[in-house]
Amino acid sequence: MKSKIDRRRFLGMSALGSASLLGLTTINLLSCEKEGDFDPKSLSDDLQSFDTIIIGTGYGGAVSALRLGEAGIKTLMIEMGQLWDTPGEDGKIFSKVTDPDKRSMWFKEKTEAPISKFLGLDIVNRPIPKYAGVLDRVNFDNMSVYVGRGVGGGSLANGGMAVQPPMSYFEEILPQVDASEMYGTYFPRANQMLRVNLIPDSLLEDSDYYKFSRVGRKNAEKAGYSSVTVPNVYDFQYMQQEEEGTVEKSAFDGEVIYGNNHGKSSLDKTYIPEAIGTGNVTLKVLHRVDEISRTPEGKYSLTVVEIDPEGAVKNTMIIECTHLILGAGSVGTTQLLVKAREKGTLPNLNDRIGTNWGTNGNIMVARANHGWDKTGVKQSTIPTLAIDAWDDPNYPCFAEIAPMPSGIETWISLYLAITKNPERGYFQYNPATDTSELIWGPNQNDPSVAAVKHMFDRINRSNGTIYRYDLFDDNKVFADYFTYHPLGGCVLGGATDLYGRVHGYENLYINDGSLIPGSTGVNPFLTITALAERNIEEIIKSDMA
Repeated sequence: MKSKIDRRRFLGMSALGSASLLGLTTINLLSCEKEGDFDPKSLSDDLQSFDTIIIGTGYGGAVSALRLGEAGIKTLMIEMGQLWDTPGEDGKIFSKVTDPDKRSMWFKEKTEAPISKFLGLDIVNRPIPKYAGVLDRVNFDNMSVYVGRGVGGGSLANGGMAVQPPMSYFEEILPQVDASEMYGTYFPRANQMLRVNLIPDSLLEDSDYYKFSRVGRKNAEKAGYSSVTVPNVYDFQYMQQEEEGTVEKSAFDGEVIYGNNHGKSSLDKTYIPEAIGTGNVTLKVLHRVDEISRTPEGKYSLTVVEIDPEGAVKNTMIIECTHLILGAGSVGTTQLLVKAREKGTLPNLNDRIGTNWGTNGNIMVARANHGWDKTGVKQSTIPTLAIDAWDDPNYPCFAEIAPMPSGIETWISLYLAITKNPERGYFQYNPATDTSELIWGPNQNDPSVAAVKHMFDRINRSNGTIYRYDLFDDNKVFADYFTYHPLGGCVLGGATDLYGRVHGYENLYINDGSLIPGSTGVNPFLTITALAERNIEEIIKSDMA
């Protein structure tokens, strides 16, 4: 079985690599045939031949594609971003945090990093040409959402922390789902497929690149908080070679939110090449789905716009299918379906579509350490420790000790906190902009801020330290206006049945983070992956066998 999987992955990686060399936007096993009578146009001759279409290549979409391909179901994946497989003029695919260029962001004129200032000065973000970059910041009133753009979605731009939520909290947020089945079958499956591993002590305890983690842990323990080591999808064997200086650096060279050139097992290295390697999955990149409707015959009709990396429209097409799976993420999936309901192209969608959206309680905060508590000139971009106070009955908080790879000593401890915030937003269609917009009030993050303030007030008191006031917009101490972890909008058991079948329509499915009601208590992608494995297994067995 392992040799079959290895061969499938090899074939898929070959197809992705060959397509990149040929400049193709439609990719399947034919992409490997670079010699002889191969005609690149043959890859896109018949887009109406696919029974099943998946919108998006993030965690839920990638899981769905692989399992459909294994089941022999001809499937088309549609991705609005690029295949990130071609080096730029500097020989690298991605740019690093401290030196971003056009590859960094999705059609922005200036980078929009979470840390926007230093010493109160606007010197962090820089002008860039508009381009189909790897990280997008979708800005709504009172809340911005970071999402990955490209084959692999958010896996390209996240910190790789693969955290399993406490079973008791999973049962609280998704009581309809069999937790014992999830923790016995689907979480282990997701861990294996995503290549989750744990940092060795030799790196965490001894490397100069993890001094920031050790300082954060020491400060937390002095305040009576415990820290936990967090698994990651970054290959720590590769990182060990970075430490030894025998390979090109990635985590040790300031690469993360704009992509990692090496070491990281993003979805374009795991699920997606295996899916393509089945021979049943075709991938279209730089194609954006703008509208979904239904034909009189009961098929789903997609209005798809093809763009080039500079954003110019190359083509607009209509593609139809019998089965449609939305895996465009919490924001993308929800926006498409709210728009379809309100414009009347899918009028039977219920009023749960667009509701129960949350930020996973994300708050970013920073502290100023004493002069003797240096956090390090060198900092790995891959976080591996978190302060775990989720069992606090009043202020539950799980705060990852985050890097700040500036290339200079800053004495700053930075944290991305996850809190238990009951507040939820919703999406509303705006006909003036022809898009669905998030409605999130200016005070809805107050419960999250209170939890983070409780934790870090205590840490500051115990260590005699203070907050940093100079890193975020409006000199905020608690950055409560953006999230890395959007969840909800089309929640399981409300907008859908208990496996992601959308109420009101046959053969329409959701399989991504929009199914989870606003919170997982930890970094959410492992939960999204495991839930997607559960859902697609049932859908294939009951609806497509």
